[in-house]
Amino acid sequence: MKDSRHFRVSALLSACVLSLIATAGWSQSLTWLGRLGGSESRAYGVSADGAVVVGYANNAAGDWHAFRWTASGGMQDLGTLGGDYSEAYSVSADGTVVVGSAENAAGQRRAFRWTALGGMQDLGTLGGDWSYAYGVSADGAVVVGWAENAPWYHPAFRWTASGGMQDLGTLGGRESYAYGVAADGAVVVGGSNNAAGQRRAFRWTASGGMQDLGTLGGNYSEAWGVSANGAVVVGAADNAAGFRHAFRWTEVDGVMRDLGTLGGGYSRADGVSADGTVVVGWAYNAAQQPRAFRWTAAGGMENLNTTYANLLTPGSALWEARAISPDGRYIVGWGYNAATGWEAFLLDTQGCASENGDVDGNGCVDEADLLAVLFAFGSTLGREDTNCDGVVDDADWLIVLFNFGSGC
Repeated sequence: MKDSRHFRVSALLSACVLSLIATAGWSQSLTWLGRLGGSESRAYGVSADGAVVVGYANNAAGDWHAFRWTASGGMQDLGTLGGDYSEAYSVSADGTVVVGSAENAAGQRRAFRWTALGGMQDLGTLGGDWSYAYGVSADGAVVVGWAENAPWYHPAFRWTASGGMQDLGTLGGRESYAYGVAADGAVVVGGSNNAAGQRRAFRWTASGGMQDLGTLGGNYSEAWGVSANGAVVVGAADNAAGFRHAFRWTEVDGVMRDLGTLGGGYSRADGVSADGTVVVGWAYNAAQQPRAFRWTAAGGMENLNTTYANLLTPGSALWEARAISPDGRYIVGWGYNAATGWEAFLLDTQGCASENGDVDGNGCVDEADLLAVLFAFGSTLGREDTNCDGVVDDADWLIVLFNFGSGC
């Protein structure tokens, strides 16, 4: 009798889960993020789970304001520091800390760090009037960018709550700009003028200072992104022929690799996955149109408009990819939405990658996967949404339970 009841319960559970799977949408997706009442929006940062996107958009008055987007709340205007303008450029891994630049009441641009609890915090300058924040560590504790000093030069900075704004120096010139920071905040990348006035990509550490990463044969380079451990740096550099191409530099060999283009004369790499294997940015195609790209060693540079053509309506195009989530799944940037105009986008390149219940992707469906779904209850996006219906709920927990023990 007991065995019979157990069989009926198992069969019922199997039928429920199979029904959930049958009705779920196991597909990749492209989400246009809207605007703040104006005509344009651009995305520059994405949280680790793809649930939070940051950037800037113009409002009905035509002023650009920083935004923080979530699927449930839409595009939230983060305001300013008293002026008319703000831009958000990066977000912490959990989506709670946003950094960028905003205008104060005196009309000066200031680097800011935003949290829901504290609002927009002015990070100050190095003695001058202006500053910009472009990158933030995974935990939101370290912010990097550039700021004016008292002689009105623009050195790169690294900010912490305890240490304030630290001047990172230059490569011999008067200016440097920090654009990216490693997950733990220990490695900073950007561009700096050397003694000859030429811009060079740099990689900074506390022990080694500012290291010149060279070029692709020309006189210019700038670094825009760095892997989680600081070992892979991406950006753009001039080659010997004077063309500016995306590059990928690795600490292992200290070599800057040309990532090519999409048929035109220009490309730029802006973001890189945590392990350094996936690079995103934008490049000109043969018609000299800017197009978002993804690069891997195996596949080279691929046009995202071609790879995900099935997600685009006629006339729409992804122009620039600006950031990628640590696992390489989510890509954000901006493009042209044929229905509305210039708009920020969120591209989910995997769809429901955890449809078998392996939420953490380690090959084994176990207690960790059950707990991950439990702690994510009610949220949207992320691998915890195993049936891809837009919300983490008991249906996702059932799928993990049904597959419990597989692969272990």
